[in-house]
Amino acid sequence: MRRAAASLMLLLVAGCSRPAAVPSPSLRPLRVMSVNQCTDQIVLALLPPERIASVSWLSRDPAGSLMAPAAARVPVNHGQAEEVLAEAPDLVVAGSFTTPALRGMLKRIGWPMIEVDHASSFEDIRRTVRQVAAAVGEPARGEALIAGMDARLAQAARQAVRHPRVAAWDGSGFGAASGTLYDAVLTAAGASNVVREIGGYSYGRPDIETLLKLDPDLIVRGAAVRAGGSLGDEITNHRVVRERWKGRTLRIPQAYYVCGTPMIGDAVLKLQAEMAA
Repeated sequence: MRRAAASLMLLLVAGCSRPAAVPSPSLRPLRVMSVNQCTDQIVLALLPPERIASVSWLSRDPAGSLMAPAAARVPVNHGQAEEVLAEAPDLVVAGSFTTPALRGMLKRIGWPMIEVDHASSFEDIRRTVRQVAAAVGEPARGEALIAGMDARLAQAARQAVRHPRVAAWDGSGFGAASGTLYDAVLTAAGASNVVREIGGYSYGRPDIETLLKLDPDLIVRGAAVRAGGSLGDEITNHRVVRERWKGRTLRIPQAYYVCGTPMIGDAVLKLQAEMAA
């Protein structure tokens, strides 16, 4: 990062407030660079590969990205300032809680950039999609993505005929705290999140005693337990849990709820189908 700062300082001293190497803002940027796993997916859904300078390397991991196949067709970056200088994008799309050093330096030199907040609700997703779509000059495409998400949510609402008590429980403890996107997915799928019964208790060491006391109808888990994994994985794979909830444990990939993207409607329908089965 020191080398990155030095590179950008050279730009600052090379001219006045806006060095010649810094692009001017564009209504329809042709080279967009995303440096955040969640904004990556929105950019990939909005733009063809030829308009994407790069996305973050994390977007190629299917465990955390629903757009991994699309990400494989464009270059990747690691959120470094040198990469911004080398790629010279017309626009940088960043998360508001990530790459603070990079964002700070880009602000100082006036590089075209938008900062996208983390989405914790469906309304947040609508807002962030519209923000990115407007910045890349594709508002109609953004509205189409939102309409697709809303259609899937409406379908899930029509199909929700029962309300099983569900615990989202894995190596991080009870993961779907009140007010999170995960909680919104469970609710939209027609489930009753048992975390609400214990005051919104969330992340921490998995607690078998609390799970047994709550006695949910179903357990929803994220990533599969890995051999030689963490202590949390061992606890969630405990014999008592396996036997008590045999046939009543579902899996939904973390990619479906870790980022607020318009593909969230697919996550709701997937979970609803799993619960029905």
